Amino acid sequence: MADTASTSAQPKGATGVLVLADGTIVWGKGFGATGSAVGEVCFNTAMTGYQEVMTDPSYAAQIVTFTFPHIGNVGTNAEDVESAVEGAVGCVVREEVTRQSNFRAEREYVEWMKDNGKIGLSGIDTRALTRRIRQSGAPNAVIAHEPSGKFDLDALLQRAMEWPGLEGMDLAQRVTRTKHHNWEGGSWKLGHGYGRAAFDARPHVVAIDYGAKDNIFRNLVKAGAKVTVVPARTSLEEILALKPDGVFLSNGPGDPAATGEYAVPVIKALLDMDMPLFGICLGHQMLALAAGGKTTKMHQGHRGANHPVQRVGGNWGATEGLVEITSMNHGFAVDAATLPDNVIETHRSLFDGSNCGISISGRKAFGVQYHPEASPGPQDSFYLFEKFVGMLG
Repeated sequence: MADTASTSAQPKGATGVLVLADGTIVWGKGFGATGSAVGEVCFNTAMTGYQEVMTDPSYAAQIVTFTFPHIGNVGTNAEDVESAVEGAVGCVVREEVTRQSNFRAEREYVEWMKDNGKIGLSGIDTRALTRRIRQSGAPNAVIAHEPSGKFDLDALLQRAMEWPGLEGMDLAQRVTRTKHHNWEGGSWKLGHGYGRAAFDARPHVVAIDYGAKDNIFRNLVKAGAKVTVVPARTSLEEILALKPDGVFLSNGPGDPAATGEYAVPVIKALLDMDMPLFGICLGHQMLALAAGGKTTKMHQGHRGANHPVQRVGGNWGATEGLVEITSMNHGFAVDAATLPDNVIETHRSLFDGSNCGISISGRKAFGVQYHPEASPGPQDSFYLFEKFVGMLG
């Protein structure tokens, strides 16, 4: 991990490389797509769900280091894709990718990565790389795969050094839907796939797509709503023309302050008219910005399916202090110290004390930093969808 571009010797048989912006070179065996891609290197601690991770738009412009050593054993299938748009650009794994061994598997992970244009790198000391991220922060890097093993390391290093990083970057416009879309998919059932819901007389949610996971919309349907998905830059007038009973603010990649330049004025206007609002991840962060708070870039971020979050404020009653096991994927966070008096912190991470939820006094508006639709609990957090739909009346 201490090698640099000028001193690192390429091991025999190395067909993949990770070049960090500080000159560190990590050699491995490439798989998936060939070529190179630039992004921020992060780590994810989940033991499964790698296909969902790689297709989550919140991972756009990121290279995911999987801390679990055996990736590939459940294969891939068409049902577990979270979005058809851009997700993670590549991944780093410890062991050579495992052959599929699951009754739902349709394709090998290596083949799926190749066909989806994502670069993989195996044979890496992922513990060392994870420690580096924890100690020094998430670095910018280029991941490359070339079967011949021939790489222009100087060019890859230059690309990594010139990439500006996620801070200040609006990525929502890269991953959002471009047209209005009436969502029709229901929840998944073994042997039946995704169902379709009847939408007559259901409350209407307009979901602003900043890079949403499809499973969020399925959970809104499961909770009793009908959903219209709209692009990230949809105007206030266009949203109101759809006659929503409530507005959902989705997850997504990039810096919330950058996306907030056009999103926050719309959210503020919705708050002023007391429109019911629910935000997840990026949507939660921009709700906080609209309420007068600030966000900050995290040192290493939170990414995994085992994050404990405690209910700490609000009208929880007997469930005050209850801990939810949550799924997270974020490199930015709401700075709780900047929240105005009318914004209540409702959830807090038990890992580092960072903000994980807010509600706004006098308004039907709340948000959470984690992903309740990912269901690692597995049902710890579904109440949030029910709470939102219950507000719509």
